[in-house]
Amino acid sequence: MTAAHTITFDNLGEVTALQRGEFPDGEPLGRHFSATRALPRILDALDEAGLRATFFVEGFNTELYPESLSALAAAGHEVAYHGWCHEEWAGLDPGEEAELLARGVRALDELGLRPRGFRPPGGTLNAGSLRLLREHGFTHCSPAGDAVAVHAGVAILPFAWPLVDAYHYLPRFAGMRGSEAPRSPERFARIIAGALHDAVAEDRHSAVVFHPFLAEPEERFAVIRGHLHTVRELVDRGDLWCAPYRDVAARISA
Repeated sequence: MTAAHTITFDNLGEVTALQRGEFPDGEPLGRHFSATRALPRILDALDEAGLRATFFVEGFNTELYPESLSALAAAGHEVAYHGWCHEEWAGLDPGEEAELLARGVRALDELGLRPRGFRPPGGTLNAGSLRLLREHGFTHCSPAGDAVAVHAGVAILPFAWPLVDAYHYLPRFAGMRGSEAPRSPERFARIIAGALHDAVAEDRHSAVVFHPFLAEPEERFAVIRGHLHTVRELVDRGDLWCAPYRDVAARISA
């Protein structure tokens, strides 16, 4: 069996800033650099490497960047769901959670992008999440964790916080990483390279999480490009299978 790896991207546009009340009043929507500048570069890099990724996007982006979402699918990438407006998922009451899932499914479905995958903003599911996901037609989800599994008919393909760019770069993760100072892109690159090497040696699934809004400055984009290059080399050697979550979920659920 060949080790599997999934390249994932979370969040798009200004939705997180809107959710947190940090977006400037009067600033026009639908022009965020993560969608207009970073995303095209990411897509070019993925195409150059011949790799396909899973993009977890918020439902509100169906209104802000519908063409961008359609372009992701047209390029062969998986468009998955990441809340309506990046709501902190843990602690939502069942009614609100069900409505947010239904709203996102409807909006993406109208673009021909029916989502089958879900990653909860904040990384944590609720007690009834798997049941609700199954009821809304989701086949897989990616909370924080370390064990690939299938529960209640839903494949669990977790991510690890140390393999998330935001964990290293952003001040709000200082408590989790144990340091007020952000880590350098070079250190993050070493961490994800080491984790990928270990996953290949142990013949297991792994995933990395990038954010388009963290793809600048250039040294951060170089980490993305370097990771894609490394993955491509491992794939070409036959040591690694790189696929979107939908394909990995289908394999483990078969």
